[in-house]
Order: sequence, then C-alpha cells, then structure tokens
Amino acid sequence: MASIQRSSSSGSEGGDQQIDERKRKRMLSNRESARRSRMRKQKQLEDLTDEAGRLQGANKELAESIKAKEEACVETEAANSILRAQTMELADRLRFLNSILEIAEEVGGLSVEIPEIPDPLLRPWQIPHPTQPIMATANMFLL
Repeated sequence: MASIQRSSSSGSEGGDQQIDERKRKRMLSNRESARRSRMRKQKQLEDLTDEAGRLQGANKELAESIKAKEEACVETEAANSILRAQTMELADRLRFLNSILEIAEEVGGLSVEIPEIPDPLLRPWQIPHPTQPIMATANMFLL
C-alpha cells in the first residue's frame, strides 16, 4: 500500500478516520472470508471422509463376493473331477460289458449290435446326452 502523507491540519483527521474505517472493514471482510474458507475445507474433509467410508464398505462387499465365487469355483471343480472319474469308471464298465456281449455273440451265435463308446475326456462335446439349450442372463453372475 502506498504511503499516505498526513498533513497536520485539522482537515486530515477526518481522512484518517476514513482510512481507519476502511482498514477495519477490510479486516472484517478478510476474517469472514477466512471463516468461510475454513468451513468449506471442513465440509470437503467431511465429504471425503464419508466417501472413503462408503468406498471401504463397497470394497469389503466386493472382496466377500469374490471370495464366495472362488469357493464356489473350487467346489464346482471338485464336483467336476468326481464326475469325470465316474464317467471314466462307467465307460470302463461299459467296455467290459460290451466285451462280454462280444464273447457271447461269438460263442452262442447271438447277434447283438454294440455301439462304439466315445472317449468323453478326449471329446467332451461329443458325449451322448440329450441336448438342452443353455439359457444365459445378465444376472446369472450376481449374488
């Protein structure tokens, strides 16, 4: 601020009061502005704290959902392994029974048509079973 020269005359006393009044108003205005700024910062801090809490909650829910899906996947893989073993066992039994039928056909002259047994592990898409369409929806992966 530029220095203001004051004259010692009685007329400058009114100017000094005017300058003091402007300083006082500016100080009050600055204080009010600082108070508003502190309030804005406090509100921003509260908003960010709330958002952090919400995000932590959502993160926890997602982690629990992922864990549940991983557990379900492990269970499905275990069940799938059991089904594969059972399929192999049944295929072996069927081959054995077919060999008995072949022997009976040779010995007794019995004519029996023996179908070929596909290897389900080499070509799982060719396993004989009734075809049913797979219905997929957008919500099938949500809990």
